[in-house]
Order: sequence, then structure tokens, then C-alpha cells
Amino acid sequence: MGRERFEDESEEVRQVEALNDMSTAARIRRAPPAADPRPPQRPAHARTAPRRRDAALLEAGYGMSGPTSMHHVLQLASQLHDERFPLDGQMVFSVTEDALCSMGRHNMPLNAEEPFQVRLDSAYPAAEAARTAEPVYLASPDEYAARFPATYQLAARVGHEAWACLPLTVRGELVGVWLAAFSEPVAFTADEQDLLELTAELLTAAVEDMQAAAAEYTLSQRLRHSMDQSVAPQGLTVAARYVPTGGGLLVGGDWYDCIRLHNGNLALVIGDVEGSDVHAAGVMSQLRTAVHAYALEGHGPDSVLTRASRFLSGQNSERFATCLYAEADPTSGKLHLARAGHPHPVLRLPDGTCLLKHIPGGLPLGLMPEADDYPVTTLALAGDEVLMLCTDGLIESGGHDMYTGWVRLRDVMSPAPAGDLEGMAERLLRVVTDSLPPHADRRREARADDMALLLVRRDPVGHTAEPPLRHLALTVTQERADGVALARQEISGLLHDWSDADRVDSAVLLTTELIGNVMVHTDAPASVHADLTSHHSLYVGVTDGGDDMPHQLSPGELAPGGRGLMLLDALAAQWGVRPEAEGKTVWFVISDAETVPP
Repeated sequence: MGRERFEDESEEVRQVEALNDMSTAARIRRAPPAADPRPPQRPAHARTAPRRRDAALLEAGYGMSGPTSMHHVLQLASQLHDERFPLDGQMVFSVTEDALCSMGRHNMPLNAEEPFQVRLDSAYPAAEAARTAEPVYLASPDEYAARFPATYQLAARVGHEAWACLPLTVRGELVGVWLAAFSEPVAFTADEQDLLELTAELLTAAVEDMQAAAAEYTLSQRLRHSMDQSVAPQGLTVAARYVPTGGGLLVGGDWYDCIRLHNGNLALVIGDVEGSDVHAAGVMSQLRTAVHAYALEGHGPDSVLTRASRFLSGQNSERFATCLYAEADPTSGKLHLARAGHPHPVLRLPDGTCLLKHIPGGLPLGLMPEADDYPVTTLALAGDEVLMLCTDGLIESGGHDMYTGWVRLRDVMSPAPAGDLEGMAERLLRVVTDSLPPHADRRREARADDMALLLVRRDPVGHTAEPPLRHLALTVTQERADGVALARQEISGLLHDWSDADRVDSAVLLTTELIGNVMVHTDAPASVHADLTSHHSLYVGVTDGGDDMPHQLSPGELAPGGRGLMLLDALAAQWGVRPEAEGKTVWFVISDAETVPP
């Protein structure tokens, strides 16, 4: 008695576990009659077949949930075959406006080398399932021949004995048809129909995923192809790279662009839309097109960014974007830059010194469309100088922060020869991508992101008796007082390898004093130019539009100013004032050595 009760309880437990662990079990298997507490004895294969089929269905569902191919999906579905369910061949059709096209097959040798296609209005079982959105079951060859005589001979040549065609629908929309063929006649009982419908649901999800992936792939190819179409004018050389790492697509929210303007200049654009998904890619495509159009209309860098911010805000995408826009003159090497929340560029000097160029900027695009504060900064590229623009993915991917990421890029960029710009780009990417996990694990990498890179080099144009080893040009405007601090940083970076720290401090102090005089005594911007020769002699000139020439004063001990020329006399090896066509330039020379070279 105890043993019988134990067996009864064990069977009940097994039934409950099957219902809890597998939602499909309730639809595939019918419960025993309630009147008899002991389940009827069934042949061994009858008891194990549904249980094994449930496990195969569950395994197939797990396999179809990830990115895969239709061939692999149908292979998983074929595991449902057993003696009571002789599933033999399969085909999945996609649906066009007027036809069904095979997008995958398994054990269907008919026209195996060519895609199989039938018209939607044809007398074919799969076409009827597509037209009516209802399953079509053909339990035997006789039933097939009776219902679809026009296409029966086509099916008879393959050698199957039963067929089922089930529509694949997503939210009421037909996305495909699944044709299942069997090696023996099938009665298509309620259990078997339930199994077919469950399998069709799994196939529907797989088809939807693959169609979405195909659409994303097509978008990615078009965008990447368009980004690769860039030709720099004579005098400038450009190298560009794009690597998607975060979202698994061929393109995400990062982009770059090189635009030949009507005035002969070259616009360089690099940007990053928030996110690395297909939505970010779509927003990026629209924003990139808008920036391209504004540039060709002839707007300056600040105006392009202002219009782009308003455009992005008007799209209601709930995404923002960072961007850096530069207009380069290939003849003079001058660049006019504006920045919208984007990482600063890096300037590589001919001797390999890399300087982080602090460009004043405004808010990212799309955050505050009414804001139009995108100040323009002017830089001048000398021969063999390289400017690097990149997105934050190149800096921070691989677990780096902004500082350590810059150091990593500097250590690669500095020794790379400026004459091989493509090689420099490859090295910069390789040092980052080599630190990333395998592609399959990148979604779990918290700091992996898409990467875009632009390198622009000013090609050498002639030679001077002593070309400057390093060159610096920047403008400090009256409304941007923080530009004085940036100028101090730039001068310090220019002299990073001087042996005498006091002379570096002196150079920074004198530059600050000259800029301060312009800010206090004029209403014009201060243009700073600095050249460092191979003799480690530094020339700094500060130009303003004022006509008043500086005068030597004798300030008292507590006087708030008037010591600028006294500092020049005490700290500079040479200094002077040079009248310009508009305004004047106050300059000085200081050297790392004790004596100034001739």
C-alpha cells in the first residue's frame, strides 16, 4: 500500500514539475481522467515521446533566441522528429508584395541551388496559408492532390507524405510562412497541431530578429560607404576610421564627415549620438545629413552647430549628440573650430610632441536648442603637423578614463611618423581594439563604445632657413576670460621638455601678462602666436587691434598694475613692439639655455 501511494505521488510530482518548468507541456499533453487516481499504463515509447519532444522544443527555443541563421534555426526545429512526429523537411518563406520567397530550407532538395519563389495568388499550400493567415494541413498525398492538383506533382517529386503550412505573424502582420513536410502520413491531431503552432511561434521570433538584423546591416553598409567617400584638397591629407564595438551593429551613433566646401575649404566633422543601437544609428544618419547640408549652405562652424542643435531637438528623438566641426583652409593651414560637448582635439607637432588643444565649446546638440553659444577658435597647422579628432569611445574603451585614455593615445601617436597618416590611424585603433574582449562579450563590457577617428595633416609647403620645431596659435576673446588659463596650459605643453622649470614659468607669466594687457586696455581679442626653434628658443607674439603703444611706467609698491614691461625687461632675452596694419604685436624671446642663440 505504501509503495503504491509513493508511486502515485511520484507521478503527480512529475506532472506538476512538467507544467511549472515548461509552459508548452499543458498544450501538448492532455491530463489523465480525474476519476482514476492511478494513471493508465501506456507503452514506453508513448510515455517518453512527448517528454522527449518537450525537452527538444525547449532546447530549440533557447537556440533560436540568440542571433543565428535560418539554416541553424531549421536544424534546431528538426530535432522534434520522432516516430510519432516524422518531421522530415522544412522551408521558411518571406513575404513580398506579390510572392513568397524561400529564406531558408532543411532537407528540401528541390532546386537546392536556386531560391524557391511562388506567387501569392498561386494554388500552393503555403500561398493559401499566407492569403488566409490560417494553417493548411495536408495529412496525405491524396489530400494534397485533391486540394491542390496544380502543384501536387511538384511536391510528389520530393517524396514527402504529409505537409503543414503555418503563417508566421507578428502583431497581426504576416512576416512569413513555415512549410513542414513529413516522411509518413500524419493525422494532425490536436496535440500535433499544438506542437506545430508552438514551433511556428519560435520561428516567427527568429524570422523577425533576422529581418531586423538584415535591415540594420543594410543601413550600416550605406552609412559606412557614405562615410568612406572623402577626398581632401591639395595641401591637406586626411585619414579616417570607424569601428563599431558597443552595439553589435556595423554602425552606431558615432560618425565622421569630410565635406568639400564651395569656397575650396574642407569641413571636418566628428560626432557621437547618445547610444549604440539602431535608433542611435538612425538619428545619427539624419543629423549627419543635416550638418552636411548646413555646411554646404556656407554657414560658419558656430552657425552650423546652432542649426544642428535646433534640428536634433525638433526630431523628438530624446537623444543628444556631441560634435566638433572644423573648417580648414588648405592654402594657409588655418582651421576654424567649434565644439558642442565633444572631446578636445589633439595636435601632434613635427617632433612628435602631442598637445591637447582646449577648445572652448557649448552644450551638446539637442539639449538646449535655444542656446547658440558655440565660440569659434582659430588654429594654424604648420607643415607636418597633425590634428586628431575622435569620439570618446577611442579614449575610454577598454576600461580607461579620459586621462589614462589620452595618455594611451599619446604614447602611440607621438612616435608614429607623420608621413604615414594611414599607419598612424591603424596604430591608434589597434592599441584600443586589442584591449577589448572578444566580440561576443563586448555587450557586457561596460566601457566599450563605438569609435570614430579623423586625422588631418598639413602637407609641407616649401622650406625655410629654420622651420619652427613647434608652433602655437590661439585667440583669447574679451567674453571668454577662461581663455587666459587655456593659453597658460598651451604654453606649458609647448615647453614640456625644457630642463629649466623656472624659465617655463617665466614664459607662462610673460604670455599671461601680455594677454592681460589686451583684456584690460582694449576691447579687441588677443591673438597669440608662439614658435619654438630647434635651439629651444621660444618666440611669443600677442597681437591686438589697439593703436596705443605700451609705455614704460614706474608703479609704486602697492600699484595694481603697470609692471608688464618691467617683467619683459627682467625675464625675456629680447622683447619689442611691432606695429601692424591694424593694431600692434608685443613680442618676446626666451630660451631654455643661458644664452640666446644668434
